[in-house]
Amino acid sequence: MKIAFLTAGGLAPCLSSSIGALMKEYHSKAPEAELIGYLNGYRGLLLGKSITFPTNAHEYAGVLMSYGGSLIGNSRVKLTNAENCIENGYIREGESPIAVAAEQLAKDGVDILHTIGGDDTNTMAAVLLKYLSENDYGLTVVGLPKTVDNDVFPIARSLGADTAAEQGAIFFENVANENTTSTRQLIIHEVMGRHCGWLTAATARKYRERLDSKSFVDSMLISRDRWDVDAVYIPEEEIDFEAECDRLIKRMDDKDGVNIFLSEGAGINTIIKDMESANEEVPRDAFGHVRLDEINPGKWFANKFKEKLKADKVLIQKSGYFARSAAPNQFDIDLIIRSAALASDVALEGKSGVAGLDEDHGNKMSLIDFVRIKGGKPFDTSKDWYQQLKQDINQ
Repeated sequence: MKIAFLTAGGLAPCLSSSIGALMKEYHSKAPEAELIGYLNGYRGLLLGKSITFPTNAHEYAGVLMSYGGSLIGNSRVKLTNAENCIENGYIREGESPIAVAAEQLAKDGVDILHTIGGDDTNTMAAVLLKYLSENDYGLTVVGLPKTVDNDVFPIARSLGADTAAEQGAIFFENVANENTTSTRQLIIHEVMGRHCGWLTAATARKYRERLDSKSFVDSMLISRDRWDVDAVYIPEEEIDFEAECDRLIKRMDDKDGVNIFLSEGAGINTIIKDMESANEEVPRDAFGHVRLDEINPGKWFANKFKEKLKADKVLIQKSGYFARSAAPNQFDIDLIIRSAALASDVALEGKSGVAGLDEDHGNKMSLIDFVRIKGGKPFDTSKDWYQQLKQDINQ
């Protein structure tokens, strides 16, 4: 038996760890199996580039748990975008990426393929599985859901999301001290989250919880209020810019600084309209997603607020790469282990799908049909903890 691993998309604090957890499971359940990893996601699969793991790889599962990133590398390749695959030299003119991928799996003698990634990775896995099934390749494909945004239907909690929120809070813990470098300081903490504000909200929540454990000395100008969060902006909620300016001007006058947690997707439609009206090209990736790092939402908001708040200094800091590249925390390690246990069980039974917490079935760890996987899941802003967060910040 041969089992292959593939990680794709952006990083999340779970990729190397998921491979380690799966290796450990297979050592116990199928010790004779050969384990390989395709290098740099679907790119490696199309190009036939892989590595074979040593027979004692399971012994290093604990080491992999302590690392961020992916030991076998990632890429963003859309198997249904033949033109892009040809342009990048992954396939030849006239070839189908899906067919090339299927043939490579057959050539390598793979019985089970594990795809570890977000909605794009696993929707591509669904397309690949359909082709494999229709053409009698006899492969099993089981995905694990990762995304720091926590925005995949119907996954209740994606692997790595909790760690990313925790690391974002740690990141801002240091950045917040920049409020001492200037009068009327505006600090914008830009957090990952294209369509979903969960990570921004969860990061703000964890940051404020960390403030709870700190000591402050008001008489020496080290007050909690000065280090606290003043606004959280997420894609799911409209921003009343004028009302927010009125509220934040008072904050700026009172504490000589303002701290904003901004989801990178907040207000993006407004920004795009501004660009299009100015006949500026909106940069997009192979999946059609707007390249937010090139648009720079934080800078756009900073320019808008700087004048209104009469800020003397503006600082924009992005925690994305810091947070998504971290090793998993204990919450995510436990979730990874549970996910790997189910993923290996169902794979050995010849069942395909995504192993994750199914929010449509009481958040139970389940094998979810690939057809139910899709991205763009919005954050449920009615959650009690988020409503309490907003109340605490706005009071």
